Amino acid sequence: MAKLILSLEGSVIREIPLNKERITIGRKAQNDIQIENLAVSGEHACIVTILNDSFLEDLGSTNGTIVNGNQIKKHILQNNDVIEIGKYKMKYVMEAGAAAAAPVAAEDFEKTMVMRSPSKPAAPKPAGAPAAPSAAPRPAAPPPMAAAAAPTPRPAAPAPASRPAEPQPLAALQLLTGPNAGKEIELTKNLTTLGKPGVQVAVITRRPQGYFITHVEGANFPVLNGKQLDNQARPLNDHDVIELAGVKMEFFVKR
Repeated sequence: MAKLILSLEGSVIREIPLNKERITIGRKAQNDIQIENLAVSGEHACIVTILNDSFLEDLGSTNGTIVNGNQIKKHILQNNDVIEIGKYKMKYVMEAGAAAAAPVAAEDFEKTMVMRSPSKPAAPKPAGAPAAPSAAPRPAAPPPMAAAAAPTPRPAAPAPASRPAEPQPLAALQLLTGPNAGKEIELTKNLTTLGKPGVQVAVITRRPQGYFITHVEGANFPVLNGKQLDNQARPLNDHDVIELAGVKMEFFVKR
């Protein structure tokens, strides 16, 4: 998980984990990160985090948002980027050990132990009894059922190997309007960025649960099946129609 290290004049104030898809920064109390400083706008900037990628967007602030000394409108954050808002600095840190620290399921090494009963000692022969003939002894009669020893347990049959999860079906977008109408865009990557920077940008993420669309940049939100999206990621279904940056496109699952 990524985090921000908030500091003022070199003194660390706190660490903020980026554990939400959208985190807002500003002077107003409703922001996720509230900075009470007159140089900070009421709703100054936001960070959208999808999978392992975080997008920083300036929300039309008065004094702007600076990353590594450069003023930005939209920026894909990289490890150790330094964000400046007013007199405050926020260092973006991607925790490299997060994946390694995740618990790994251990294999089950337990095996069934086969317990065998010890052989019964032969009963002593009475004194003076004739010795049994050495040639071809007759097989002993089977013991009565009531006294029969329990059958030796067989090793447990190995459990059938679990079937691998079926791969997620590939999806694509077909452009319905605009100069590229009819063109298909295959969604093979975990994250596909769509739209026009500075106007309207959204991302489609490919997750184990399916495909999701999330607004990233722009005052107007994308429209899905005639309804405007909000800040939350929305799942995409076969034949959904998306309107983004003046272009209509249809999401469909390839069979």
